[in-house]
Amino acid sequence: MNLKRLNIGFILLVLLCSFHENFAQSEPASILGKVLLDQQVPAASASVKLKELSKNTIADEHGNFRFRNIPSGIYTLEISMVGFETYTLKARAKSDPETVLVQLKTSQKSLDEVVVTGQYEPQSLKKSVFQVRTINQQRIQQRGATNMLGLLNNELGIRFTNDNTLGTTDIQLMGMTGRNVKILLDGVPMVDRGDTRESLNQIDINAIERIEIVEGPMSVNYGSDALAGVINIITKKPEIQQFRINLKLQEETVGKEYSLTEEGVHNRNLGLAYQRKGWSVEASGTQNNFGGWQGYSTTRVKDWLPKDQLLGTIRLGYTRKDFNIWYRNNALGETILSEGLVNTNTQKARDQKYITRRMMHQAQSEWKINDRFQWTTVATITNYTRRTQTSILDLATGSRTLSLGQGEQDVADLDAQMIRSTLHYKISDAVSLQPGIDFNREQAGGQRILGNPVISDLALFVSSSVNAGKRLSLRPGLRFIRNSVYDAPPAIPSINTKLIITPALDLRLAYARGFRSPALRELYFNFFDASHSIKGNPNLKAEYSNSFNGYLVWTAKEPKGLAKVTLGSFYNQFNDLISYGIDPSDPSVSMTVNIDKFKTTGGTLEAQLHFKNLESTIGYSHIGRYNSFTDNQDYADKNLATFLWSPEVNANVSYTIPKVNLTAGLFYKFTGKRPGYLMDGTDLKLTEISAFSWADFTLLKTFKAFNVNAGVKNIFNITRINNTATSGSGAHSTGGPVATSYGRSYFLGLNYSFSSKQKNK
Repeated sequence: MNLKRLNIGFILLVLLCSFHENFAQSEPASILGKVLLDQQVPAASASVKLKELSKNTIADEHGNFRFRNIPSGIYTLEISMVGFETYTLKARAKSDPETVLVQLKTSQKSLDEVVVTGQYEPQSLKKSVFQVRTINQQRIQQRGATNMLGLLNNELGIRFTNDNTLGTTDIQLMGMTGRNVKILLDGVPMVDRGDTRESLNQIDINAIERIEIVEGPMSVNYGSDALAGVINIITKKPEIQQFRINLKLQEETVGKEYSLTEEGVHNRNLGLAYQRKGWSVEASGTQNNFGGWQGYSTTRVKDWLPKDQLLGTIRLGYTRKDFNIWYRNNALGETILSEGLVNTNTQKARDQKYITRRMMHQAQSEWKINDRFQWTTVATITNYTRRTQTSILDLATGSRTLSLGQGEQDVADLDAQMIRSTLHYKISDAVSLQPGIDFNREQAGGQRILGNPVISDLALFVSSSVNAGKRLSLRPGLRFIRNSVYDAPPAIPSINTKLIITPALDLRLAYARGFRSPALRELYFNFFDASHSIKGNPNLKAEYSNSFNGYLVWTAKEPKGLAKVTLGSFYNQFNDLISYGIDPSDPSVSMTVNIDKFKTTGGTLEAQLHFKNLESTIGYSHIGRYNSFTDNQDYADKNLATFLWSPEVNANVSYTIPKVNLTAGLFYKFTGKRPGYLMDGTDLKLTEISAFSWADFTLLKTFKAFNVNAGVKNIFNITRINNTATSGSGAHSTGGPVATSYGRSYFLGLNYSFSSKQKNK
């Protein structure tokens, strides 16, 4: 009897528990979420699917979404958006749910990559009124590059010049030298001591998320130095996770030279990141060791100088729904060693070290006040020091003493501060307005700098975005400048337009007036020694230009692939261009002067194809540089060409084998011959830098937590290219063969990444 009562009680208990569980599951529950893109931008209109219940919703303008009145339990969410990789995760539906945070990554198969350079807010390439070229994270990993030269050397319109005397590299864009190219790090100008862009190779390659290149003046947006265009390096930002560690090791030969300790290229990086409840902290350190290259030299003097770099970054940030603020410190320590010839009589050698130290502090905040107003402020302080240390090595005793010769113990200091604040006001869906203020200040000092000069300028700028119907977009802009030293143009205008001819065909046309202020080095730098007589010119005027460009873009999207063809042309007329000339009071001295005018023009054709596992880009450019001798009446009978033309062809092809997660890449560029004219005594002589081809082949194998990349660079073993010029115009340039590379090299790299994702409870 008792046993029967026990069984009945047990059955009632089971039924009661079952009823309670069913009742609990039937209670209404919800799932809350927020979807973000790069730069913590809300993913408005992202599609969210609840797979088990076949429910769908769309994220609002803040990236928020919600599924209401669903049974409690664990569900599968699938978040997708055009131009981004689909994200799948598990989420628990509860009566008091926590917010599920999701960050979408840009799809490597998309031609609609998100760009930020010159934009009011991140947007797709197709919607941008600017013509922007991008180098994404996949390409960066494939190239196995250890510096920016290795990433950009096969891009159309980009060339590099190497100064083997100082161990530095400068860039040329669309026929213009580096002094006319603005280098930005997350939209903030990099500081250089002179008119070359050596800072481009002083950026940590491991911190780069992507690179955006805009050709043509961007002076309204970014001020001075942006006559030829802008190269904006976008760094990696914190992802939605608790902890991340990244480790990279890469070894590379220098021609045939390599050892584990000295010869070759050694790249090592360690990065740590932590994020929780909106707070984030990141730290990374990179060591680059380049052992130099003996090359054709038979003495202790190397053809390519050894270079050691230490780069460090610390970043602190806080993000909430409509507000983002962060601080970052970038530190650089670089030492370049130049070993001199041995004096056979004294058995002594004169060696020099070029020591660079850079400390860059950056603070930035973004506040979305409401749906119509967004306020952004950025402030930077940069301290740059470059020291020349000359010593005499006595090979007989091994002792070393400092040299006391003129200019051989030199320190140059450059301090720069910048504050920029912009307000984005969305008047309506068709019209937006962006006013802003920009303040820059630079101060220089050193033995070769006359006094302790200071340059400051204050600029007010405003631009507007106008959608005149569904097909036409306009972007007019105006910048007003007041400078403390030079006579700046009173106003800098620009206008960019985009016309949608058909759903697949876009036309972009632009005019901009650009300007470049004289650098402190050009104004106040004086350098006299046994081989140099250079004087600055405090009376220099600012350069300015009138530039026109147009791009016709055809895009086709199919279920299995994407195709894009871009036809572009440009014309730039520069006035008061700064160059080196003869001091009127002393013909033996060179000084900086304003020349009358200079022009560049040309066209580009580029085709992109993404089909299944194949990605390819093929391009052609034909660039002409103005021949200034055509203005000289003494040569009117020579029928000189107004422009000197040079062609380029490039191809980037990669193919992925999904079954083994292996990607093969081939990167090629043909650089056509570059003609020029040179005064040889009283005669005008045609000169020429020879054409050459460059190619790299790489393999990238991906595993769960790490990837391995390997390959060969400079397949054609280019070291020097022929140059018929007998002298050069730069302070350290010479005629004869042009140093291009240290020959064919091989590399092997390992990248390890571990992250502890936030768990959805």
